Amino acid sequence: MQYLYLLLNLGSLSIPFLFSFHPKLKFYKYWQALTIGIITSMLIFIPWDIIFTAKGIWGFNNDYFLGIKLFHLPIEEWLFFICIPYACVFTHFALLHYFPNMKLQKSVTKKISYSLIIAFFIISVFNYNKWYTFINFLLASIITFLVLIKNSKLLSEFYLTFLVMLIPFFIINGVLTGSFIENEVVWYNNAENLGIRLSTIPIEDTIYAFSLILLNLFIVKTLVRENQNLS
Repeated sequence: MQYLYLLLNLGSLSIPFLFSFHPKLKFYKYWQALTIGIITSMLIFIPWDIIFTAKGIWGFNNDYFLGIKLFHLPIEEWLFFICIPYACVFTHFALLHYFPNMKLQKSVTKKISYSLIIAFFIISVFNYNKWYTFINFLLASIITFLVLIKNSKLLSEFYLTFLVMLIPFFIINGVLTGSFIENEVVWYNNAENLGIRLSTIPIEDTIYAFSLILLNLFIVKTLVRENQNLS
């Protein structure tokens, strides 16, 4: 089914996009900031993706995408870095709109953050020879530390909203990695990761999503806050 990856992207985007115009949410007001966030994150994740694909650390099954490639990546993979951040940032804002008290205490946030930063860093260092694990956990450690220093309030919210986002994540990424279908859309070289799978999903993918979403949210929140201070 050559349209599968495309349909997963568009399906992820469709409901958040439609509800962006909801009179209570008005998420379209964040489009400019989110566009900057998406472009910035793509400047990090796309080169990473291109290099890892070229090195055979992961790859794509030709049966599940249209066959159009840009810098050796399926066009659907490029769309992934637009559709998924959009859907996840929308979900974060929507959850906080309807559940404004959905956040952790400052002291709890700091304890969780420092624990994650240390854990991510240790895992990366002890797996320096596994490229997906090493780069993935190291980047997560850096981004978490940056956000903790610059906007710890975001982390107090994100740790909870991310748990909600994991529900659609396991469905979509499950399909991408081979759940519910005959073969995987995206395959992985297990020599370059921990070899731990949550069903069919490499555990690294959850950290990958953590970093991608948090980076986009951090940029959006920073730009929105700056605009509010100027107004």
